[in-house]
Amino acid sequence: MAWPLLIAAGLLEVIGVIGIKRVAERNNFTNNLLMVISFLASFLLLAEAMKTIPLATAYAVWTGVGTVGAAIVGMICFHESKSWMRMITMIGIILSIVGLKVVG
Repeated sequence: MAWPLLIAAGLLEVIGVIGIKRVAERNNFTNNLLMVISFLASFLLLAEAMKTIPLATAYAVWTGVGTVGAAIVGMICFHESKSWMRMITMIGIILSIVGLKVVG
């Protein structure tokens, strides 16, 4: 059960990052609420996952899911670069996450 919680925590981190972007573009109550609630829920799920998953593994997976997720959202929603080097480094992060799961 810890791994689904950890993945959900990473995905909520992505929503929190979207909230940061929206606050940067338009600082209003709704965008701030999206950012705060998403990060709060993400941290709570991360803490719950860390009860059974080692700290280093949990943190690396959480940040990896957040990093790759934010990059994908940036490409799709905010028209950020879709270069091959960016894709390759994202694949490297994903492979690292899978590697941590396998050896962790």
